[in-house]
Amino acid sequence: MSRVIAGVAGGNPLTSVPGTATRPTTDRVKEALFSRLESLDVVEDARVLDLYAGSGSLGIESASRGARSVDLVEFDARASDVCQRNADMVNQVLGGRKVSVHRSKVESYLDRAGPGDLWDLVFLDPPYPLAEPALGAVLGKLAPHLDEGAVVVVERSARSAEPQWPESLECFAEKKYGETRLWFAEPA
Repeated sequence: MSRVIAGVAGGNPLTSVPGTATRPTTDRVKEALFSRLESLDVVEDARVLDLYAGSGSLGIESASRGARSVDLVEFDARASDVCQRNADMVNQVLGGRKVSVHRSKVESYLDRAGPGDLWDLVFLDPPYPLAEPALGAVLGKLAPHLDEGAVVVVERSARSAEPQWPESLECFAEKKYGETRLWFAEPA
């Protein structure tokens, strides 16, 4: 059972997506990831975008730790419903509507984003079958919507190749946690 690790909603359980269509980020990886992000000072008051959100655990964790707003984007109906339940839980704990769920394909969501839609922290945990060129295209669509000092975190299998970064994004770190690898990027 996954849970919110820290912050205002810390300790609250998260509903998991039934079946095997998603891979939840383990609590160990989530704890290490947020330790890194907080050392970079990018969580507090951030506008967060969680693409391929699954249960929404990374975005929910961000909200619990003080993010200004969180957008969870998930196309799968079951996963989107779980995102909504988890968003409702954290919004209730926070006493306001900080987390919004968007049932949409990631590409369509980014295509609809306007020039004023900017994010400070973005999580991408795409399904493993998503080919690297397709992931690179998503990163290219995302790049114009990153504010100055933004951080992008891509989570993949430890056996996956490094994402194909567009010229507008630069990878500044990577870290392996068992079967999971995280890449950290920023606007170039």
